[in-house]
Amino acid sequence: MVIESKIPKEAEIPPTDFVIVGGTGDLALRKIFPALFHRFLDGQIPESCALIAAARHTLPKDDFLAQLRPFCDEVITKENEADWLAFGERVQIIGFDVKTGEGAEEIEAACLATAAVPRVFYFAISPTLFSDACQTLERTGLKTEQTRLVVEKPMGHDLKSAEALDDSILAVFEERQIYRIDHYLGKETVQNLMALRFANSIFESLWSNAHIDHVQISVAEEVGVGSRASYYDDFGALRDMVQNHLLQLLCLVAMEPPSKFVADQVRDEKLRVLRALKPITRDNFDRCVKLGQYTKGSIEAKPVDSYSNEVGHASRTETFAALRCEISNWRWSGVPFYLRTGKRLAGRASEIVITFKRPPHNIFEDGPRSSEVMEPNRLVIRLQPNEGLKLSMTSKEPGPGGMRLFPASLNLSFNETFKTRLPEAYERLLMDVARGNQTLFMRSDEVEAAWAFIDPIVNEAKLRQPEKYTAGTWGPVSAFELMAEHGHRWIEPEVDG
Repeated sequence: MVIESKIPKEAEIPPTDFVIVGGTGDLALRKIFPALFHRFLDGQIPESCALIAAARHTLPKDDFLAQLRPFCDEVITKENEADWLAFGERVQIIGFDVKTGEGAEEIEAACLATAAVPRVFYFAISPTLFSDACQTLERTGLKTEQTRLVVEKPMGHDLKSAEALDDSILAVFEERQIYRIDHYLGKETVQNLMALRFANSIFESLWSNAHIDHVQISVAEEVGVGSRASYYDDFGALRDMVQNHLLQLLCLVAMEPPSKFVADQVRDEKLRVLRALKPITRDNFDRCVKLGQYTKGSIEAKPVDSYSNEVGHASRTETFAALRCEISNWRWSGVPFYLRTGKRLAGRASEIVITFKRPPHNIFEDGPRSSEVMEPNRLVIRLQPNEGLKLSMTSKEPGPGGMRLFPASLNLSFNETFKTRLPEAYERLLMDVARGNQTLFMRSDEVEAAWAFIDPIVNEAKLRQPEKYTAGTWGPVSAFELMAEHGHRWIEPEVDG
């Protein structure tokens, strides 16, 4: 069946083979193949693309599709049921051992593209297997000049291990072939942040310490550790979320404008931000970092167990982290960047809040209620659950009776404005890999610079007991004190529901 393309010409991809290594695992079923199915529905996956689930432990295709379907059901209707069947016919499941190379010949035969067109290998496997898998791809001839490798986090657990992991990959692949994925960078709003800054002089002209008071970046989760308990207990919030997601968002807010919107220039500017971060050491740790761990509570009226009970033992691992960061350069000197993330919080939300400085003089200070409503202007960039932008300001209340001020806002909801389904992050990132666009992917020196900043913080965190906070709240009291000490307060995110 030929799927009619619903995308603009510039969004088309060349013939590309997608080989998902670990293709029957959790990540492949929840994220990667649903992303490919959505792109298939929109006609973005041409018939000249092979879709291969390569795994050591295979299963019958009918069983695979039965496990995959719940993650695709929201867009399957009676009208496009035939498209689901056509997609299923395209998927091939091949046994493949990343250590011995058994199954490599079958993968080579299944690939539709020649050596001159892209072949994407997505490693949905443990990073401990990356080195063996890379060497196997080279030894068996599956790696070509046009092979592109996608790797998932964790990219090391500290600077030393990140460097070793990079060295093992770079021993086989060139940097131009490697796509280190952070799905936060594929979100529509994250890309709109760059458009907002660099395509609109109204904001970029205000984007500095002359006009911005402080920046907040929050990534809140309702869920606990679940099946990731063993992994999470080793990593904690600092290494699981701050080192990659939150620092990447900080970079996009703080970076200088590149001369062109091309991968290496964008990544050069992000790297400069990471290297300009003021170190957090033992001397300033307690003033800049607050850690927490959730205890029993309730979320949406449902009881929630404590972290220690979920992992099965007493633990010092932080499930919440709040940081006060500073960037030592001319643009941002004196502007604090507050980062916070946590599990079992009061809602699921990811937001960036840019708080502008107050007017230098309030000419309405004698007006009714003026002191109550003269909040600073804020630009709120919502990454989830409802992607969009909101600009808050102070306006005059309509009607006679003097200058009565009240808070107002301009609200751009992407769902309401564009009246169409917004592609998930993995959809956009996979298509970027096919096009050879590395702009939204991390370079090795970015990963290592982030670890260089986080490592001293993690080392100090190990010496401290995280403060307890009740599940279903917005974190420990100390996180609010961190803001209050500097005359600031956390802006409560817009959450699901």
